[in-house]
Amino acid sequence: MTTCAATPFKLLDQDLLLTCQRAIYWQQEKTLIAADVHLGKVGHFRKAGIAVPRDMEQDDLAVLSDLIHEYRPEKLLFPGDLFHSDMNADWEWLRLWRQQFPKLRIILIRGNHDIVHDDHYHQLDIELHASLLMEPFLMLHHPQRETELSELTGYVLCGHIHPGVNLKGKGRQSLTLPCFAFGKRQGILPSFGRFTGKVAIRSVATDRIFAVLKDKVMAIA
Repeated sequence: MTTCAATPFKLLDQDLLLTCQRAIYWQQEKTLIAADVHLGKVGHFRKAGIAVPRDMEQDDLAVLSDLIHEYRPEKLLFPGDLFHSDMNADWEWLRLWRQQFPKLRIILIRGNHDIVHDDHYHQLDIELHASLLMEPFLMLHHPQRETELSELTGYVLCGHIHPGVNLKGKGRQSLTLPCFAFGKRQGILPSFGRFTGKVAIRSVATDRIFAVLKDKVMAIA
C-alpha cells in the first residue's frame, strides 16, 4: 500500500481522517467508511466478453484489508454500491475476504447497483439499510438536492457520483482527480473502487474540497 499520512478534517466536532485510499476513518465511532467499491464489476464485464484484468477486484479487497489492519475499526460502512451487479464469480472473493474479519461489523447502505438478494448479504453477516442515522451523520447512497437536505436529520455522507476536481496548469494542462467534497449539509466521498470513473463536480465558495493524489490528500483552495 502506498505510504501516505491521512489528512485530518474536523466536521461537526467529529474527527475524520481522509485517506489516499479514498476512504474515511471516523475516529470517535471507530468506523471506516468506503463508498462505491463496485466489487463484481470486473466479473460483470468479463461475463459480457469485455477483457478486463482479473486482479482488480482482489486489489481493492487487499487495500481494504490494509486499512482495517492500520486503523483497527470496529465498524466498516459502505455508503452504497458494494457489489456492482447480480451474482457472478467475484462474489466468492468477497466471501473469502469476509472470513478474514469475522468480528468486524459491516454495514451496507444499499445503492442502485446493490441488487444481490438480501439473503446473500446476510450469509456474510453484512447489515443492510436504506439509510442510517449515526449522529451527527446520516448515511445515504445518493446525494440530495438542497431542498431535500433541509428536510433531513443529520449531515449527509454519501457517494454515488464518483466526484472529481479538475485542476488546470499554467498552460493547457488539465487533470481530474478523485476528491472528497464537503458542503454545508452534505459530504460526498470519492469512489473507492479502482474500476470506476470520476465526474468533475461544481463547488461553491463554502465547500471544502480535498483532492486525492497518489501519496497525499490535498485541500483545494
